[in-house]
Amino acid sequence: MFRLKLLAIMVLTGLSSSSLIGQTFNLQDTLRGSITAERAWWDLTHYELSVEVNPMSKSMNGMNIVSFRPITLDSIMQIDLQDAMRITKVLFESQEIQFTKKGNAHFLHFPMKLAIDTIYSVHIYFGGTPKESKKPPWDGGLTWTFDDDGKPFIATSVQGEGASIWWPCKDHMYDEPDSMKMHITVPEGLMDISNGRLISVDSLEGKIRYTWNVVNPINNYGVNINVGNYVHFGEKFKGLKGDLDCDYFVLSYNENKAKRQFRQVHLMLQAFEHWFGPYPFYEDGFKLVEVPYLGMEHQSSVTYGNGYENGYRGRDLSGTGWGKKFDFIIIHESGHEWFANNITYKDIADMWIHESFTAYSESLYLDYHFGKEAGREYVRGTRSNIQNDRPIIGYYDVNHAGSGDMYYKGSNMLNTIRSIIDDDELWRKILTGLNETFYHQTVTTKEIEDYIIEHSKYDLQSTFDQYLRTVDIPTLEFYKDSDRLFYRWTDCINSFNMPVKLYSKTSNIKVFPSTEWNYIEINPSERKWQVDENYYVKSRRVAKR
Repeated sequence: MFRLKLLAIMVLTGLSSSSLIGQTFNLQDTLRGSITAERAWWDLTHYELSVEVNPMSKSMNGMNIVSFRPITLDSIMQIDLQDAMRITKVLFESQEIQFTKKGNAHFLHFPMKLAIDTIYSVHIYFGGTPKESKKPPWDGGLTWTFDDDGKPFIATSVQGEGASIWWPCKDHMYDEPDSMKMHITVPEGLMDISNGRLISVDSLEGKIRYTWNVVNPINNYGVNINVGNYVHFGEKFKGLKGDLDCDYFVLSYNENKAKRQFRQVHLMLQAFEHWFGPYPFYEDGFKLVEVPYLGMEHQSSVTYGNGYENGYRGRDLSGTGWGKKFDFIIIHESGHEWFANNITYKDIADMWIHESFTAYSESLYLDYHFGKEAGREYVRGTRSNIQNDRPIIGYYDVNHAGSGDMYYKGSNMLNTIRSIIDDDELWRKILTGLNETFYHQTVTTKEIEDYIIEHSKYDLQSTFDQYLRTVDIPTLEFYKDSDRLFYRWTDCINSFNMPVKLYSKTSNIKVFPSTEWNYIEINPSERKWQVDENYYVKSRRVAKR
């Protein structure tokens, strides 16, 4: 069972559970993970990506028109494209310009410094055989396979490795285009499903070009192509911002199963609009697209491969039974539309912002449809997946994510904070407020921490520090002396001061421990006290001091 639980986390995170002792970083890590001078001087405004997909050779070729606005004077632009793909030509104002290369980073040399606050475009031609994923989605790349009828079945999944695996882009999360257009050409008889809305289908000689338009900001790894022999069905969801178009694309022989299983989409939207606010991309619609791997949170084009059954490929990751009440991929990956695609981390070190809130969304789904205790029992059950191997926050500026504990340790941290606040309506306002305040923005951990601290009215900084930046689970030591209950925190940072609720047989109290012994007066007849199980902490009764 432990191996299955470990695999589940690794599948979702794309990360090894091994220790980072001896971790080193190189120039390529810095070029990929930092806001270099060659990135900082220009604001990305729009992509127009044209790609032809060649299933027989597992290759791609195309062009990306990058539109941008200089915010300072400079003339060298960093564009990223990883090995196995290559940039063949760059045009600026109809003239070919030079570029140099350092590993995966390409530096475009403009003939002059460009005017501030003027929109420019550069045409980047590229081609090659992109990295093929061996274990999608946790091993990034392209999946080239065939469906049961022998027709090509192709998909991208590149969160960890980055979008530059298959197309040239500004491959850092801090800057998103305001909008995007995609022209994807595939062999006749196949369809491409990508982000946003389909605006045209053009027949070419033995090929078909699908054009998709995204009118909202979109993060790089959220851009996807999915090629297959799809059938389509759809419906409308009457949501907080009106009618939301929900479109489903599945292989023909799975249509009946999909029509049954995808009924959960409406249940998901009901729950998440309640907890998080309106679906963030009404203008681009919502799609669920069958793919030959588990699934992923591509913006407005959520991918699905969970076998049309509840749980995580049929398993309940919480061990409580509640995990079999919903299709893990429909609920989890759709939850990312709010936390990952609406609110996006600036640096992958802060990936917990995506994964902790979205793992927690699983329990909120249960809370909405089955009651509060169902959700709390589920999130407590997921603690068995926590390894406490390394901190949840990774290293900044080197494209390094933290521990896979960002999922279930992170969700238990959020459930703990909800228990501290002890006001579900305020908690809901905080979650909806995050999505409203940081609507379509990239953020840092500090911004999220500060917002929750300000609106909860609790000093939660040491709580965030403890759970996000250390591997130790705080322990509440306590003992009773007549009419006094003494308590303190141990196994924690020196400043740890998280409040916690204690229960006896007939009463409960909230105490505010520090790392020094303190006490509260109690009824001496109350002999047994225990910590509220919704706090992710340990407790230890000690001898009277």
